[in-house]
Amino acid sequence: MVDPAHVARWQARIASELWDRVVPFWMEHSLDHEHGGYLNCLDRDGRPFDTKKHVWLQGRQVWMLSKLYAERGETRFLDAARLGAEFLARHAVAADGRAFFCLARDGRPIALQRKIFSECFLVMAFAEYARASGDAAYRVRALALFERVLALVADPTPLGKPRLAGQTPSVDLAVPMILLNLVAELRGAPGSATFDDRADYDSIERDAVARVLRHFDPARGMTFETVGPRGERLDSPEGRLLNPGHVVEAGWFLAEYAARIGDRGLESTAFAMMEGALDQGWDREHGGLFYFLDAEGFSPVQLEWSQKLWWPHCEALIGTLSAWRATGESRWFERFEEIADWTFAHFPDPEYGEWFGYIDRRGEVSQRFKGGPYKGCFHVPRALWRCAGLLAPDDQPPRADR
Repeated sequence: MVDPAHVARWQARIASELWDRVVPFWMEHSLDHEHGGYLNCLDRDGRPFDTKKHVWLQGRQVWMLSKLYAERGETRFLDAARLGAEFLARHAVAADGRAFFCLARDGRPIALQRKIFSECFLVMAFAEYARASGDAAYRVRALALFERVLALVADPTPLGKPRLAGQTPSVDLAVPMILLNLVAELRGAPGSATFDDRADYDSIERDAVARVLRHFDPARGMTFETVGPRGERLDSPEGRLLNPGHVVEAGWFLAEYAARIGDRGLESTAFAMMEGALDQGWDREHGGLFYFLDAEGFSPVQLEWSQKLWWPHCEALIGTLSAWRATGESRWFERFEEIADWTFAHFPDPEYGEWFGYIDRRGEVSQRFKGGPYKGCFHVPRALWRCAGLLAPDDQPPRADR
């Protein structure tokens, strides 16, 4: 049993970090009232070092601000979400339905990616903004883009990724896990006024879950980033690749789905995936989670493999607290504290607020910026917001009956 007073201290610390140090950074420095959207390439003190706008991050920020509005009911958050939603509605989607990866400050397109994630984060953005604002037109946009995502998953040819004769057929963990998350976002909270139970959501989720589980080897406690189409293990650097943060994120997506449908066996599998990833990914010499590992102990080919990035630690905070709330097992809270102690000692910036994103293996900041092409107003505030909720007292204590 974890001391409730101890839990309350963590809850207060995390809530303060969110509302006093992280949210103000983005509200003060990122809103582009001249052109719309957000300046997402921000130096340590919030000054923009590039005016490009990355659609992944624009969409994620709309989603986050919409969630903050739902939490607090403060119109400044809805106004800020509208700034991004309207900018994205005007500029982010090409005539053929593909979403751009990067835009100029005024919205002119700069780059496309051969991936589906710009579309995915626009689905999240438009769905949550529609829920927050009551503007049904954004719900229509979200559903249209979701259909585009499903089509691209079924046939990735329009992404410009030809199948070549020497390639080994493979699939990545990222696609089924994001589909599982997207359906959860489109559904909304069961019992809420905006809950949507579209007929095909169940089949999309079941398929996504089956595909996620093909990456998990329960005998070894390992979840592989890339496998063959039927879950075959691939003897190559790609096939041996472990990404601990990604596995933990997939794990808590899976656990939430399992809890919603009442499948305790699947929930246990999700926690086993997370536990294996944390066991394998924790740096026992310097602390923190490695970015990448090779399952057979070879040197990972990713040069940044030993860096400690902000987002895997954010996912680990959510994942461990989710497991603790679901099981009531104190070992999960102890693991949360181990990760949280290291995270709070290294990532938050005591001078300017928000978090650094990139720490070297020994714990030194390697890049000082707070926002860049892949780091924005998402993983840090999402983790703090969710963890504050998971730590808050309620009338339903963590289950300890398993």
